[in-house]
Amino acid sequence: MYGLIPLPLQIHERKGRLALPANPLIEAAPGLEAERDLLQGWLRSALDKAPPTAVDSVPGPAIRLELDPSVGASEAYALSIGPDAVLLRGADAAGVARGAATLYQLALSEGRELPCLDIADAPRFAWRGFMLDCARAFYRVEFLERLIDLAALHKLNVFHWHLSDDQAWRLDLPGLPELAAQGGRRLDRRFNAVRYREGSYTMADVRRLVAYAAARHMEVVPEIDVPGHSSALLASHPELWCDADHSDRRFEPEDRFGVFDGVLCAGRNESYELLGSVFKEMSGLFPSAYVHAGGDEVPKASWLSCDHCRKAMKEEGLRDEGGALDPERLQAYFMDRVAKSLSALGKRMIGWDEVVDGACSKDVLIMAWRSPEHGYKAAEQGYDVVMCPQTKSCYLDHKHLDLFEEPGQLGVCTVRDSYAFDPAPAWLPDASKDRIRGGQANLWSELMYFGRQAEYMLYPRLCAIAEALWTPSGLKDFSDFSLRMDTHERRLDALGVNRYRGALE
Repeated sequence: MYGLIPLPLQIHERKGRLALPANPLIEAAPGLEAERDLLQGWLRSALDKAPPTAVDSVPGPAIRLELDPSVGASEAYALSIGPDAVLLRGADAAGVARGAATLYQLALSEGRELPCLDIADAPRFAWRGFMLDCARAFYRVEFLERLIDLAALHKLNVFHWHLSDDQAWRLDLPGLPELAAQGGRRLDRRFNAVRYREGSYTMADVRRLVAYAAARHMEVVPEIDVPGHSSALLASHPELWCDADHSDRRFEPEDRFGVFDGVLCAGRNESYELLGSVFKEMSGLFPSAYVHAGGDEVPKASWLSCDHCRKAMKEEGLRDEGGALDPERLQAYFMDRVAKSLSALGKRMIGWDEVVDGACSKDVLIMAWRSPEHGYKAAEQGYDVVMCPQTKSCYLDHKHLDLFEEPGQLGVCTVRDSYAFDPAPAWLPDASKDRIRGGQANLWSELMYFGRQAEYMLYPRLCAIAEALWTPSGLKDFSDFSLRMDTHERRLDALGVNRYRGALE
């Protein structure tokens, strides 16, 4: 219906159309001034090039924003477009912002004459996110703002910001300047001449992006990936490597991609002290209640041969059922210590699903990436879960189609595959469903050197995932989605989005 993505819960068509002036006035109830400004900016950008109408000189407000808790739970809204005015009621301010996104979509496709409609809408899941890997490729704040604005258009509400990996440390913390100074610059051997790629985000950059996202009711969740994927961190702190007592090895950010032995020592208190300092400085920058601490793809052989790690496993009784020292339990011990330091700062830790293998604390929010089954198992064990499986669903660094000419790596994920994503399928037990908070798309940037490449990989698959997270599963229909995308793709074109244009299958 009118190409709206994601599909609203209920749409009722009315007779007539509403003619908007070029710069419609918006009335906002007290407390909704920020949402008024957001909608004003969106409508101006959408209507700027639309043909003039007879009402361009007519004074008076055409749009009214109100709070109405009876509309539903958080982020629910009711939008009524009549021939003379628009009334947008939100269950909360976030609901008003979601309804504003619907108005924005209509203005992008319909211009200054909007169809008269009554829409009642609410999200299926509370966590509807996307992740961008800014460690492998550095993206300017201006581009990140563009992606956040596009995500808000699709009613997503979480930006997961991957800020460290083997290839770079991107967060410039004044109290720990060596991390970005030595970890934010790496050699790029794809060129004959010696060339370095570098970039980091200052505190001012972070505050700017967090404020921009907050205006769109989007939460920015930072990720510092430990104890594995830490080569860039070890570039400035090699003393935190397991073999530091016996080797003078120097680390540098990797210019290759894969899994490396740059792993923090889990038996040295200095590892936890440094991370505690990092998170303390971060806590004032990011108002989110969450910090992602990684925990994925940790090669543990060095822990078994490390005197400090072996001592920690013995002292803490970290053994498997056969009595052998267990590095999986040592990882859970490591992540639990990190979680406690974050909890002391008022934050809740997120970890990739490997942290469940060693039975980490149930307070940790799990991101299930290896497969849906890892998420279902974690939910069954009592963990809260965000679903983002790489298996033909949420990894948008995979190819759109199985063609040699298509960019991407490690797999194929069609638009249909992304649309079929269901974080909590009907057959799951209710207790497990209640533990699944939602889902997100992940874009890893090993092969995404530039922002326009990232856009191509995101769209239109992010449109499909947005609908999978917002719209009740009983209303989803891929054929109908494909028809609505005919209209919605014209919106993306109007916004200059570099998108995949092949078959949606």
